[in-house]
Order: sequence, then C-alpha cells, then structure tokens
Amino acid sequence: MFLKPDFYRHPEFRAGALESLGAAPGLAAWGLMTGVAMVNSGLSTFEALLMGLLVFAGSSQLAAIPLIAAGAPMWVVLATGCCVNLRFVVFSAHLRPYMMHLPRWQRLLTGYLTTDLSYVLFTRRYPQHGGTPDQLLAQQAYLAGNCGVNWLAWVGCSVLGVLLASLIPTRWGLGFAGILALFGILFSLASSQLRWVSAGVAGAAAVAAFALPFKLNILLAIAAAVATCLLLEASRAARLPGQADKS
Repeated sequence: MFLKPDFYRHPEFRAGALESLGAAPGLAAWGLMTGVAMVNSGLSTFEALLMGLLVFAGSSQLAAIPLIAAGAPMWVVLATGCCVNLRFVVFSAHLRPYMMHLPRWQRLLTGYLTTDLSYVLFTRRYPQHGGTPDQLLAQQAYLAGNCGVNWLAWVGCSVLGVLLASLIPTRWGLGFAGILALFGILFSLASSQLRWVSAGVAGAAAVAAFALPFKLNILLAIAAAVATCLLLEASRAARLPGQADKS
C-alpha cells in the first residue's frame, strides 16, 4: 500500500500529510520523551532502538517501560501491552472493509503504521469506504500520507531520544509534553457520552488502584471501563425494543 508511486502523486496524499502535521509536534515530543525513558529504564541502546522501531505504540511502550525497569514478570509486561492496545482490535474491525482488497502483507503493514490519530482523521474524512478504483486509491493515498508523517515524527524523535538520553535534562518537561499529546488523542476519540463515561471510569479505577504492584492498576482500569461499557450497551439495547413497542 505505502510503496506505490501513485499514492505520493495523489492530492489526497498531501491532504493526509498536512492534516497530520498539526499533531506532529506533540507526537515528536512524546516520542523524544519515550526514547529517553527507555534508556533511563535500564535498556541498552540497541534494545531501546529495537523497541522504538518495532513497537510503534507509544502508550504500550510507556506502560511496559516501568514494568521492565521494576523487573516484572514477562507475562505481566506482555499482558499490559496487550490490554493497552486492545483498542486496535476495534479499529482494525472498522477498517476491514477499506483494506480487504489489498494483499495480506499490505494489510499487515497498514496495521503496523495506523495509530489512534490516523484512525480518527481517516474515518472522519472517509466515513464510508469507497467501491470504485478511484475512491480506493484516494483513501489509500490519504492514509499513506497521514501515517507517514506520524511514523516519521514518532520514530525519528524516539530514536533521537535514545541517542541523546544522557544529554537531555529532565527539567525540560518532556513527560508533560507527552501527557498533552495523550490528552489530544483522548479528546479526539471521546466523541460520545459512552466514551466519556468509559474514560472517567478508567481514570477513577486507575487512581483508586494506584498502589497495586507492577502497574496492575492499568489492567484494572481497562477491565473496569470495558465492563462498564458492555453493561451500559446491554442496558440500552434492552430498552430499545420496549421503546419501539410503545411508539
């Protein structure tokens, strides 16, 4: 998908890249902070560079780094990373109709490069998948430009943070910049009352269970948010037939 020259000459490629540029500074600061954190957590330069290039998932990396530094069991690290990234299962299910005409290796590459921000911007611009070759090309070109800018901003600054970790003082406030980037993604995704409720439940559970070892409060927060949303959706679905009968 991202290797075809037609994409880079398409107007939608430039449109996708330009829309991502607004968030690029926040992603760059977050990536720089993550690169520094990987080295400061005890990873070697090679390990940090490998993680920065292969694990293109900032929230998962930030959740795993303190666990690695604390010597947590591998299953805890993997379970935490998996739970933090469970949202991508929903993203991929939604994007499936847009991608099923592509070869498997291109779908895998697209899955690797697609982030929260890319998903939000892409589905906002293309709420319905196209069926004609021109529409499919436009969608793929837009996503290629969008994901390309995100990848360069994140990975480039993450690698820079790894290489310059010993030279970057903590008083720069890079951690706060990373939090601001996360808030930007949160406000983009929280587009319904149910999502705001899930975010509130997750935050409250994470704070309440903060004393748990190995950052298990993150797992508890995710489980509480998912369980709450499932209960609310089931309750709403149960009310709908009754409302239909009354009408």
